[in-house]
Amino acid sequence: MVDMATNAASGSALNPRGPKPKKAFSRGNIIVYGTLFVVAIYYALPLYVMIVTSLKGMPEIRMGNIFSPPMEITFQPWVKAWQEACTGINCDGLSRGFWNSVRILIPSVIISVAVASVNGYALSMWKFKGSEVFFTILMIGAFIPYQVMLYPIVILLREAGLYGSLTGLVLVHVAFGMPINTLLFRNYFASIPDELFKAARVDGAGFWAIFFRIMLPMSLPIFVVSLIIQVTGIWNDFLFGVIFTSQDLYPMTVQLNNIVNSVQGVKEYNVNMAATLITGLVPLIIYFASGKLFVRGIAAGAVKG
Repeated sequence: MVDMATNAASGSALNPRGPKPKKAFSRGNIIVYGTLFVVAIYYALPLYVMIVTSLKGMPEIRMGNIFSPPMEITFQPWVKAWQEACTGINCDGLSRGFWNSVRILIPSVIISVAVASVNGYALSMWKFKGSEVFFTILMIGAFIPYQVMLYPIVILLREAGLYGSLTGLVLVHVAFGMPINTLLFRNYFASIPDELFKAARVDGAGFWAIFFRIMLPMSLPIFVVSLIIQVTGIWNDFLFGVIFTSQDLYPMTVQLNNIVNSVQGVKEYNVNMAATLITGLVPLIIYFASGKLFVRGIAAGAVKG
């Protein structure tokens, strides 16, 4: 019996069963990785040009080779973009616009994400009369072009005494971020097993107890998804910032536009590139710091119906 078992084991080792392992350099893999490499180069090359240009002086830039690394690294363009570049009649750089953007971003993100999470929780777990109508209205609002709503919002903010203020702009961002974030939270909470909700109800937990003790601890990935979407949209916004605020309260993107499109003096491409990179740093840092949670949130039900 031992000999038979030994022979069987040796035979299975010589003739293993199961599918053949795929070749590491098969034709399909070469096509996939080749395509990904080309796409990565396509997106990374402009970023590389921006970085190396922002670290060069103007005499070196005038030599014409935009792809060459800087012969002598200088951070003076970054300093000038931050505190000396002219953004209209003011020449205090992007620093003022940066803090304006922060003052807009923080309350807009906190309010919109908090309210949308409660909305999504209520629409998925606590069905009430008219809930589907309410959700349909929110979804219609998510697909209405912003340009259609500009003039009515200007009138509303003017009548409320908030036109030209940061508070009015915060309310605009909260309102326009509500539909898509409510959809994300509703679909995420709908993917959570009903047994958890029913067991909590049997134990006597109410609306807020279930939300804070059960749903909230399980929802970190979708909160990160909503956070990244809101931060990216609000920080990079130009249209609302230029329409609903005054010149002293312009966000960073409006000031960047004024720097890049300035027609006075010599075009300082290194300062323009540095200003562009400074403007985009906040969304990039947040995305790279929480990228894995973003993918988890999407995969865990953020786009499930």
